[in-house]
Amino acid sequence: MSVRPLGATPAVRRVAVLAVLAALALAFGGYGLGRADAGLTTRQATVDGVPLTEVRAAGVVGRRPGVVIAHGFAGSARLMRPIADTVARQGAVALLVDVAGHGANPARLPGAGRDAADSRATLEHDLSVAVGYLRTRPDVDPARIVLVGHSMGAGAVTRYAAGHPDVARTVAISLPDSDDLPDGRPEGLLLIVGGAEFPAFRDAAEATSRRGVGRRLVVVPGVEHISVLFAGRTHDEVAAWVGGGADPPRPLARLAPAGLLLLGFGLGFIPLATLLLGRRPRPSRPAAPTPALLAVAASAAGLGALAGALAPTTRLPLAVGGHVTGFLLVTGVLLAAAARWWPLPAATSTPVPATAPVVRRAPARSAVAAVLLTGYAVTAVAVPIHLGFTSALPVGDRWWLLPVVAAACLVFLTGAELATAGRSWRYAAVGGIAVLALTASAVVGLAPGFVLLVVPLFAVLVGWQAAWAAVLRRAGAPRWLPALVGAALLAWPMATTLPLS
Repeated sequence: MSVRPLGATPAVRRVAVLAVLAALALAFGGYGLGRADAGLTTRQATVDGVPLTEVRAAGVVGRRPGVVIAHGFAGSARLMRPIADTVARQGAVALLVDVAGHGANPARLPGAGRDAADSRATLEHDLSVAVGYLRTRPDVDPARIVLVGHSMGAGAVTRYAAGHPDVARTVAISLPDSDDLPDGRPEGLLLIVGGAEFPAFRDAAEATSRRGVGRRLVVVPGVEHISVLFAGRTHDEVAAWVGGGADPPRPLARLAPAGLLLLGFGLGFIPLATLLLGRRPRPSRPAAPTPALLAVAASAAGLGALAGALAPTTRLPLAVGGHVTGFLLVTGVLLAAAARWWPLPAATSTPVPATAPVVRRAPARSAVAAVLLTGYAVTAVAVPIHLGFTSALPVGDRWWLLPVVAAACLVFLTGAELATAGRSWRYAAVGGIAVLALTASAVVGLAPGFVLLVVPLFAVLVGWQAAWAAVLRRAGAPRWLPALVGAALLAWPMATTLPLS
């Protein structure tokens, strides 16, 4: 008969190691984000309702170039901050703008995502405000104004520069199209496109480069529509086009530490859930055979994609988000209905061993755990994204849109939990089916085409919440808790980053 030595069990030691690793990742991530601002000064201003952020390097004497930087659809000034840091370190004054419906700007963007005339007029107004403000800065040379834009912002800055020949140079990253630009204008145009972007972006860049003199086309290999903003080649080209010093760009100075924060929060969830919930076996339930479950999930997601295009949620003032909200809501209702009113044939379930009796947890403890874990989930997704990637704080209409989107996510995840009987791999498979259905709906035209650009991030969020749901099940959490925590993870980025329209 062997006797286990006194001390911590292997499970406790693993949890302790994860807690230490999480703390280290959070510490290094916070330190790295603090270092990203070294040598730079930042100033916030709001002019005619448009939020502006000035970034400049300390110690530069005399007048210097001024660079207005415009983000793309569903982007923000924070997404473009690495480019602002790069041009500021070259000696220029960078001015980031949150256009209507994006970031810290609570105004809605008319016709968001459709490139309509009213949308273009709003973008031109916001750019005019930014350029006018930059020209008034005492350390900016008004004869050396440069415009930089990405995607939707690239179209806006090229149109603006074409009508304002006093703009010295222009940089268009991932330009969507240029059919309405006059030949030869704007002058001094740098075109940058990712080698892994959709072919239409490269075609537009190549066609535009041939329609004027003094233009340069750069294809950055191995990057797509978002990662092109963080590629070293992109920053080198922008820095050279703006001109100035020789300080090497550091495009990952914010993104990499933010990644460490995400890692730290992700690992830290395991010891936190164990501390709050303990490790109690959950009684198993009969589960449907995998083929039957996948068929039901595919049917529910397909019907959800069809209904999502017609649901009242498409009227929500959240571009793309209204469609996704309707899709998740309808799919979740169908999954829950299948589990409740159309019981699937049960496969053999594995009972909980008699040596591990189920101990009921006090309702008060479950309620406290739910509040703390949901708050932790919001912090884990909002803080790293906001500090190192893009704006993730609600403003204006986003405050009431957030609970609406969260309710739809909660319905979807509850339906998935019921249909899969809490089996983690099947639960993850249902999430994967939802991602595929959403992608297919965009390909066939049921969903806005922009869905194709956000699906990768949506897939990451779905996988993230599935992993945390598995952790909660292992801790014996109430059946409703994984859906609640997962809804916070999914809904917060959707409601705070997609454009107000």
